[in-house]
This record gives sequence, structure tokens and C-alpha cells, in this order.
Amino acid sequence: MQFVTSKDGTSIAYEHRGGGPAVVLVGGGLDDGSENAALVPELARHFTVYNYARRGRGDSGDTAPYAVAREIEDLAALVDRAGGRAHVFGASSGGALVLEAAAAGLTVDRIATYEVPYMSDDAMAKHWSAYVGELTALLADDRRSDAVELFMRLAGSSGEDVSAARESPFWRGLTALAPTLAHDAACLGDGLPPAGRLARVTQPTLVATGGIPDQHMGGLQPGFFDAAADAIASALPSAERRVIEGQSHVAEPTAFAAVLKQFFAG
Repeated sequence: MQFVTSKDGTSIAYEHRGGGPAVVLVGGGLDDGSENAALVPELARHFTVYNYARRGRGDSGDTAPYAVAREIEDLAALVDRAGGRAHVFGASSGGALVLEAAAAGLTVDRIATYEVPYMSDDAMAKHWSAYVGELTALLADDRRSDAVELFMRLAGSSGEDVSAARESPFWRGLTALAPTLAHDAACLGDGLPPAGRLARVTQPTLVATGGIPDQHMGGLQPGFFDAAADAIASALPSAERRVIEGQSHVAEPTAFAAVLKQFFAG
């Protein structure tokens, strides 16, 4: 594990591996970089891969107060460490962060996103707003387990899935990450794709989804991620929309790395 210091002095933990053009991996909700870790050895055959723990996660610091701009500065520090230019991949809400960073002017090469969880209509955005309000109240009371359960239910998990997760050895790690759910919520804003800001993203951008629903997200509206991806792609000046058949919300690393390799190679 190595560290880079962000603009506000926060220490950001990362690992890097491989050789060739740089690729920075950005994780999503309740993730400290572990989900993208499986991509590292696959991509490292062709790229120098930087996989980091976003602020408040893993060994990274979390200087208060939080702002999306600080997370953009964290990503900028990783790109600088990579030599000043890099391709970037964002999974789930990490994809929203990547798009916000590019819209804010962060200099990156090609961008790839996977299943960014934007809402596709006003009714869903209203539901999102209610979630953010309840999440804020739970975290203010330090009710971390309840915050994780709230997020899981928002993501379509069943009662059985939640009960099994609470009894699993992974629950403690999830509750440790609970405060960062507010970070992800901030990256997603009002929940709707920010079409005006996305229009400022000029880099070639892969907007990908999987071909099958995640078994732990059965409560989501059918086509949820596809509708969000279609809206993102329509707002971007240079988007490639792709469905990766046979993949769910956490894609199989070998198959997905092949897609990223092809896209990043241009």
C-alpha cells in the first residue's frame, strides 16, 4: 500500500501494478477498493493500474468537512502520481464521481463507467431525496447498521438479503464504511443525470451496463441501470453505450477487463 497527499492534506491510500499507460480505478458505494482489486492483475498486463481507497475508506483519511470537490482533488492527486495523465474507470457511484471530475475540468484521457445509479424520472428522484434525508438523520445519530440496511433496501436487496448480511462476518466492515454513503449521495446530487455538466465532458466515454440483473438487487425497477446509462450517453458529446452480456452489477473481472482494454486502447 502506498499513499498520496490530496490538496487538503488528506492521505489517500492506493496500490499500483503493471506497466504501460496509466489507468485509475474508482470504487462505488460501501467499497474500499476491494471490488476493483480483481481487475488490477487483469489490466496490469497492459496498463499501469492505480486502485485507491476513496477518502473515508480503508487506509485513506477523511478530512472534514466533506465535499465532492475534495474527492475530485483526490482523483487529481492520483492522476498526478500517475504522471499527469491517465484513463479512468468508475464503478457504480464511482462513475458519477469520475463524470463530475471530468465536467469540473480534471484532465484525463478516456473515461469508462459501469452501472452508474442515476434516477431516470422525477418520481424516482423524489424517492432518492427521501433516502438522502433519512440517511443523513441516521448517520447524525451514528446508527451505522441502520444506514447500511437503508442503502441495501434502496439498492433492491430483499429482507432475507439484509438479514443474511447482518449475520455475516462482513457486516462490521460495511458499517465501518457507512459514513461514506453520504459521500456517494453527494456525488449523485439530486439523483438525476446532470445533463448540463455532462455536456462539458469531451473525452471519449464508455457507458456500460451488464446484461443480467444482480440477484441481490431484485427490488430495483427493471432496466434501472440501462435507463440511467441511456440518459448519461445521450448527454455526453462522445459516448459509447455498451451492454456487456452475462454480467451483473459486479462484473466478472476477466471479461470486463477485456472490454476496458479494448476501449482504453482506442
